[in-house]
Amino acid sequence: MFRVDYNEMTVKSALNKLKRKIPYGWDLNIYRGCQHGCRYCYALHSHQYLGSEQFSREIYVKTNVVELLEKELQAPDWKGAVINIGGVTDVYQPAEARFQLMPQVLKVLIKYKNPAIISTKSDLVLRDYDLIDQLSRLTYINIAASITTVNEVVREKIEPGAVAVVRRFSMLKEFKKTRASTGLHLMPIIPLLTDSQANLKTIFSEACKCGVDYLLPGTLYLRGKTRTVFFDFIAKEYPEKLNSLQMIYKTGAAGKDYKNQLYGVVNALREKYSLSGSYMKPMHEKLGSTVDSSRFHIRSIGLWLFYCTDNDLYFKRNDTFLSNLLPF
Repeated sequence: MFRVDYNEMTVKSALNKLKRKIPYGWDLNIYRGCQHGCRYCYALHSHQYLGSEQFSREIYVKTNVVELLEKELQAPDWKGAVINIGGVTDVYQPAEARFQLMPQVLKVLIKYKNPAIISTKSDLVLRDYDLIDQLSRLTYINIAASITTVNEVVREKIEPGAVAVVRRFSMLKEFKKTRASTGLHLMPIIPLLTDSQANLKTIFSEACKCGVDYLLPGTLYLRGKTRTVFFDFIAKEYPEKLNSLQMIYKTGAAGKDYKNQLYGVVNALREKYSLSGSYMKPMHEKLGSTVDSSRFHIRSIGLWLFYCTDNDLYFKRNDTFLSNLLPF
């Protein structure tokens, strides 16, 4: 594993307001940079604002983030909105084992009974099981595992700093024992690498065994620095796939023909395993009338394209943005 440098920093605010409001309108990131080293990471460009190109090797720790979070949650105008924790960088990356900011964050959420969503590629989140269990008895908390392949040889190449996939499935099973909702983010589906029917079928099957409340798929999107880093990786590790992938990704999105074929496979698996494609239902059940889930039902819509801007996440299908209807 490569050497990592940790840098402490202070920030002016803990929460980042997003353009959308459903299913969440606020983002909380306690680290800048991520040790998971995913070759497809959409956030690689964010380090340029720090004057650094070492997204996975230079981790910035927001030392005052807990203090600011409490100040923001106790503000008179705070309405207890759902907070997405780790929308840019994984809060349970290896750095968290050292700095242990998340237990403090969770204690603040418990104090103010504030709902949250956590998605991770790590089972370090189990360290905070008791705190998450306590929060789940007070309000909505969603724990999701991000998984793109069950092939460990491939996984170690595309996510070298993340934990083995079997550990992520085990983590989901443990949190199913709490009142937290659980989900699997099948993102990103990488053409020619993780999109085989065997791989997708196994992931759907294991998700079903874990009893997740939903499975949310999304295809790879390549732009900016991510595009360069990804294709450099493919050229080195899978040179035989490079030309074909470049043909599929003439633009940032995969070609329409490819996506239509993939939609058919994913939708058939969704029907076979009766897995929802939305975490709005458990959110609505926990938060009641504060969330209008009827406007955001996804199950019948199929596969969404994973697309990120600097501070936002959208899904699109057949090259048409649906962010006005579904502002994810």
